[in-house]
Parts: sequence; C-alpha cells; structure tokens
Amino acid sequence: MTATERSVHLARVAARAAADKLATDLVAFDVSERLAITDIFLVATAANDRQVGAVVDAIEEALHREDAKRTRIEGDREQRWVLIDFLDVVVHVMQPDERALYALERLWGDCPRVELGVEETR
Repeated sequence: MTATERSVHLARVAARAAADKLATDLVAFDVSERLAITDIFLVATAANDRQVGAVVDAIEEALHREDAKRTRIEGDREQRWVLIDFLDVVVHVMQPDERALYALERLWGDCPRVELGVEETR
C-alpha cells in the first residue's frame, strides 16, 4: 500500500505553505506501509519560535482551504517542535536543535520519500 493521491496532494500543499514562510529542509516520507494511522510525515525546519508559529499557521490555513481537518496539534505552546495531525498527513515543524536531536530522517529513512516539487528560498 502506498500513500493516496489525496495525501500526496495535501503534503505538497503543506510544503508550499511552509516554504512560503521560509521553512527549510522540507522532506516527506510515505509511511503508509509502516503505520496504519497516517500516510505521510512531512518535516520542516523553522529558525525560531516566531517562525515555527508562522509556518504552522500557514500550513493550517492552506490545508483548511483543501478541506483537510486538523485532528490534533501538539507542542504549540513551546514553539520548538509542533506536530499537526491531519490524519492523512502528519506535519512536524521543528527548530534546528530539535530536528538534529530527534533525527526523524534517520528513523523513517527506509520509507520512500515523497517528491514535494517545492523550491525553498534560502
């Protein structure tokens, strides 16, 4: 089983919204074969607390326009690592230290990557 077209579309919409707010190192993994709870993990880096909040807000607005409902959000008070669960897609917006510490790419690196088609502004 692979991620649905809808899941891939939502991941790309979320990635574009994150990139528009200058998130970096965007990567998505198709975790559908390993997890029953979601199809895709999208990971993005934001430089500081304020940018994490801006990226999260932009992703939520963009996916709301796609009729994707957020079911859960965690970490939004600390703004160091925010997890947003849209069922089909789970988005992780992390500051650099958290991203390096938790190394989600290493944990999920054996899962297929999803091509996001997003250019990041550096």
